[in-house]
Amino acid sequence: MLIGEYSHTIDGKNRLSLPAKFRKEMGAKVVLAPGIDNCLFVYTLKGWKEFAESLSRGDVSSVLKADNRNFNRLIIGRAVEVEVDALGRMLVPEHLRQYAGLSEKTTLIGVLNRVEIWDTTSWEKYRNEYSKQTNEIAEKLSSLGAM
Repeated sequence: MLIGEYSHTIDGKNRLSLPAKFRKEMGAKVVLAPGIDNCLFVYTLKGWKEFAESLSRGDVSSVLKADNRNFNRLIIGRAVEVEVDALGRMLVPEHLRQYAGLSEKTTLIGVLNRVEIWDTTSWEKYRNEYSKQTNEIAEKLSSLGAM
């Protein structure tokens, strides 16, 4: 299980270190993909396969639906498999850095089956905005049977 919040920096060679607590679970190769809310998703290879398969489940009509095609193109089509070196660093490709608006300072968030990479300023703004709504969000989730 991937949990926790960690601050890291992207070096001059566009490399970012995974927190030591995440390295064991993530393995020597990971998949970086555009995420939701202008962050990046980081999955293990197995986790990525499960995620990608869940997006493509269904019958032939799912390919005929524009939203399905567009979402798959934007998320799956722009994903990359990257190696994690002996020091726990991974290269963040330029197109993904631009997508997430990553500057030098980043925040990595463990979200159970994935890691999210945020520009620190964007994360702080997002966290502060939604922290004020925790009770309302909990009520909505509870009414849906999620809690």
